[in-house]
Parts: sequence; C-alpha cells; structure tokens
Amino acid sequence: MDSTADIAQTALAPVADVSLIGLVLHAGLVVQIVMIGLMIASIWCWAIIIDKTILFSRSRAAMNRFEQVFWSGQSLEDLYRSLSQRQNNYGMAGLFVSAMREWKRSLETPNRSFLGLHARIEKVMDVTIQREAERLESKLLVLATVGSSGPFIGLFGTVIGIMTAFQSIAATKNTSLAAVAPGISEALFATAMGLVAAIPAVIAYNKFNAEVAKQQGRLEGFADEFSAILSRQIDERMAA
Repeated sequence: MDSTADIAQTALAPVADVSLIGLVLHAGLVVQIVMIGLMIASIWCWAIIIDKTILFSRSRAAMNRFEQVFWSGQSLEDLYRSLSQRQNNYGMAGLFVSAMREWKRSLETPNRSFLGLHARIEKVMDVTIQREAERLESKLLVLATVGSSGPFIGLFGTVIGIMTAFQSIAATKNTSLAAVAPGISEALFATAMGLVAAIPAVIAYNKFNAEVAKQQGRLEGFADEFSAILSRQIDERMAA
C-alpha cells in the first residue's frame, strides 16, 4: 500500500519546466549569470558578424569600382580632384588620395624638389594601408575572445550547476531521475550556450581574418603599381 501511494504521489507531482526559458529561470544565480553573459556575448558577436559582412562587401565593391575607373584612362588629376572632394575615402580611393596629396605638395613647393619624393609617397601609402587594415580588423578581437573563452565559461556554469544539483540531492535524499534531471539539464544548457556563442565567433573570426589579408594584399598590389607610375613621372620631370 505504501509503495502504491508513493508511486501515485510521484505521478501527481508537478513536472519540472525543462523548456529553454524554464531552464534559465530556474537555474541557480551563478548559472543564470553565466547564461545571460553568454547570451549577451552571442548577440554581440552576431552584431559584429553582420556589420563586418556588410563592411567587407562594400569594401570589395568600392575597390572594384575604383580599379575600373583608375584603369579606364582617366587622368590622375581629374580622378584626384573628384575624390578629394569627398569627406572620407577608404580602401584604394583613400590610398590614391593620400599618395596624390603628397605628390601635389611636393609640386607646389617653390623649389619643387623631387629628392626623396618617391620614398615619401611609399611611406604615406604604407601608413594608409596600415590604417585601412586596422579599420577592417576592428572588433575582430571580440570574436576571438568569445570564441576562445565561451566554451570554458559555459563549462564553469555546468560545473557549478552540477554541484548545486548534487547538493540538492544530498539535502532532500531523493535520487530519482525526476529530481536529478532538471538540475543536470540546467547545468548542461550552460555548456550548450557556451558552444552556441563560441562556434560562430571562431568561424567568423577565421573568415574575416582571411578577408582582411586578401583586401590588404589588393591594397599593397595597387600601391606597388601606383608607386611605379609615380616613379616614372618623377624620372620624367627630373630629366626635363
């Protein structure tokens, strides 16, 4: 009779909420902090991923448009005049404007000395490329940090959750699966959230790093070609 009554009481006991929201709401304070922190980190990473995807797409399109105009035969003076009127120039356009600005400064000086001009132009272009790379790489450190630390933060929440579950078992002396399952589920959910935050961050970080290297290579290639063009003009002006 007692056994039958215990079974009936267990069957009538309220079922624990094991939904995703329920796991967060019924978790311990430390586990909740871990879950909320990982959730915020995941949202932040996705915001960066979307922003960088748009940025790299626009940057590639801008480079393609500039190369098409640059190699169309338009004079460098006309191209510089049209681009210099813009408030901000990035990518190849910014590289071209910075080199042409240094070129024109040397031409506008009274003595018009070409000594060291080629070296100065190359230095200006190197600085511009470095700044462009820094602009493209901005916020990628966040993806690297979340990707490397997210699983360990989730594992920390799992360990705390399992410890809390075992302490609850020891206090209630109830070792049934129904009593253990909610606490274990809450703990494992923290690890899952850590992986959910880390996996996209790692994939996006590697992809964006490769994209930065690719676009930086295009800038360096254009800088070499443009430097050769200016070098020939310097030689012609010095020989004249």
